[in-house]
Amino acid sequence: MPRNNTFTATDGKTIHYLSWIPRAETRAVVQIVHGMAEHAARYEHTAKYFNQQGYTVYADNHRGHGQTAENQTELGFFAEENGWQRAVEDIRELTEIIKEKEPGKPIILLGHSMGSFMARTLMILYPETYQAVVLSGTAAGAGLTGKIGKLLARQAVKKSGARTPNKKLDQMSFGSYGKAFEPNRTKFDWLSRDPEQVDAYVDDPYCGFICTSQFFADLLTGLDFINNRKRQLGMRMDLPVLIASGTMDPVGGFGKGVRKVYDQFKKLGMQDVTLELFENARHEILNETNRDEVEQVIESWMRSRLDVFAAADKPEKPAAAEAASAPEKPEIAGKPD
Repeated sequence: MPRNNTFTATDGKTIHYLSWIPRAETRAVVQIVHGMAEHAARYEHTAKYFNQQGYTVYADNHRGHGQTAENQTELGFFAEENGWQRAVEDIRELTEIIKEKEPGKPIILLGHSMGSFMARTLMILYPETYQAVVLSGTAAGAGLTGKIGKLLARQAVKKSGARTPNKKLDQMSFGSYGKAFEPNRTKFDWLSRDPEQVDAYVDDPYCGFICTSQFFADLLTGLDFINNRKRQLGMRMDLPVLIASGTMDPVGGFGKGVRKVYDQFKKLGMQDVTLELFENARHEILNETNRDEVEQVIESWMRSRLDVFAAADKPEKPAAAEAASAPEKPEIAGKPD
């Protein structure tokens, strides 16, 4: 079972977070950033697997989500002003707590869906904070639809208030996602091929709620931010990034939008970007029928990057000692190429 914890954000808000501590010595920390209309406890299976591999795992419940929402009416609401920035800062503040609890340990950020957008925001604002980033179920920019959505969200805030759930924007955002999987058993079949996982989501009072008008305005503001090329140039070009998604994930354009993000990062000059597309998997690859495979692929990638960090941290030998211990180079016969 995870440990339940809280911290007080710089604006006085109480933020709930979970931690899963391995029995063995910690090799690194994975900080999970959950998605929209869900919560941190849904990553229990993944956290336990990472524990078995020697990782400590932390995950906050964002504002308006999980236990951080003080009541049902607060679900799907970040803040009256600057909600995206405020929610992202909560994640960074948890990172600072992690650094105190796990001094010297590498921190890998794993963001899913909206959490991947938050992770990409942190990659821009705090490029030196994380040693690697995993983006699960991410997407490209919203384009014209996003601009229209933001305008409608702002109009709705003025008309009905910031905290009013917005069914119209919810339908605009998610209404078409089930079409590829008709006939649908539930409205959330696009999340996973595993009916048990879909049913658990449907039955969870902290999942699938309709978010507020202000939330949609904040989310679309965040999407604009991470897709601004000038902002993107603030990312660390040598930061290892794994982009993982399912080929049947409608959020990522069935792989097309995810590949667009990958190509975008490569064109920016990012040196270590990996794309993993899982065949036929839907949006929640960590709750899919092949989630064991997904977790193993992610952990293998993380381990390979940690090996590079470990090698880089080894102290260099004095030149004389290195020369004395190095084997003689064989002479190369023939002409050089």
